[in-house]
Parts: sequence; structure tokens; C-alpha cells
Amino acid sequence: MSCADLLLSTKSLSGWYGAAQILFDVNLEVGRGEVVALMGRNGAGKSTTLKALTGMLDKRGGAIQFMGADISKSEPHRAGRMGLGYVPEDRRIFTDLTVMENLEVGRQSPRHWPDGTAAPVWTPEKLFKLFPNLGEMPDRLGGRMSGGEQQMLTVARTLMGNPYLVLLDEPSEGVAPVIVEQMVQTILELKLRGVSILLCEQNLHFAELVSDRAYVLEKGQICYQASMAELSANQDVRRAYLTV
Repeated sequence: MSCADLLLSTKSLSGWYGAAQILFDVNLEVGRGEVVALMGRNGAGKSTTLKALTGMLDKRGGAIQFMGADISKSEPHRAGRMGLGYVPEDRRIFTDLTVMENLEVGRQSPRHWPDGTAAPVWTPEKLFKLFPNLGEMPDRLGGRMSGGEQQMLTVARTLMGNPYLVLLDEPSEGVAPVIVEQMVQTILELKLRGVSILLCEQNLHFAELVSDRAYVLEKGQICYQASMAELSANQDVRRAYLTV
């Protein structure tokens, strides 16, 4: 991958919760326009990896480069201001704010790629086309939405920051099948518009529908990496690291 195309890279990324080390020398890359799946069973370290990238762990080590800048020791807000979006598994919407107010919380200025071309720009109007359900309830309080609607709102709020790259944590978990289908279409649409995604996911079928490449985590270490097609065809790896 050329330097111009590389958005995010880690080298020997490690992470701790208190005294417990969870991640061990994780090396990964995400390029411009890519959807990369970070896969593994529950407890493998997927969500912890995303938190380490954003600076939300108690302690982290190793190197993190984003858009050519070293963010290894940056606070979470700096990564967000630089265009690294984060959609947490537990959504964290503001339940006492309306849909529109939640979106406004995430608003940031338009961005440009290093070559000067405009990066994707998101407005509430564009997001309501992407998420028609939200467009029907702009004044609804977040606390009065279903889990699937809240999931959509969390993604939309992140996109209001006009990110170059979105860290998306378990979007298919705990939502109805119809919402899962909508999330698949959303990710594919984001990719078409030039947004890159690092996707934490256990659902192999979901990942197969949207991802270009995959890393597999086991006990906080990357044990396998390949194209998504290669992972799908490798029954031994799937059985060893992805099946329950």
C-alpha cells in the first residue's frame, strides 16, 4: 500500500486495562476507500483495539499513525478532530436530546485530502437520505428510539464529523435483521463515497458482504490476515478462531 493511500497504521500496538495487558503487538493498516474487518470471538480484543486507537485505554504502547501524524499519545478528542470517527458498541447517544440535536453535537468542518481534493461532507439532509428512518423523526428524543434506530443515529452523528476513517464496533450485534441489512447497505454506500471503515465484527456473513480485507484476533494478538475472500474460503482458520 502506498503512503498516499495509507490512512491508519499501527506497529506493535499494546493495551492495558489497569495492570491487565489485553493487546500484544498488534500491527494493522487501513487504506483510503477500504473496509477492513477486525474479527474474533468475544473477548479476543476487538473493541479494545478500537479504544487503543482512539486513546481511550488506561495505558497503550507502540506506534499509531493516522493521516501521516503520530497519535500514539494523543487524547481521544485530538484523534476525533483529525478525522478519526468512532462508533462505540454501546452507542452512547444523548437520550435527552432529539435526533437533530444529537447530530449537531457531532458537527465538524469539511475536510480535504492531502492532495487538496474534498473529502466526503455530511449534512443532516444527506444523512436522512442514507437513514430514512431518522428523517422521519428529527424531533424524537434519543431515549424514545429503538435499539436499531439508536444504532443508526450513532453512525450518523459520527459522520457529522466528516471523518476520513470510521471505527465501527459490532454494528450487527443486538439489532433486528432488517437493521442489519440497512447497516450493510450503509457501509457499502459509505465506501462508494470514499469513507474508510475499520469494522469490528463477529458475524462472518456480515463482514463478507462489506469487507475488502480481514485481520483475525485471538487473545489480543493478530493470528491471521488476508483478503476477505481468502478468509471466507479458509475453513481451518474460521473453525479455529471464529466459531463458538
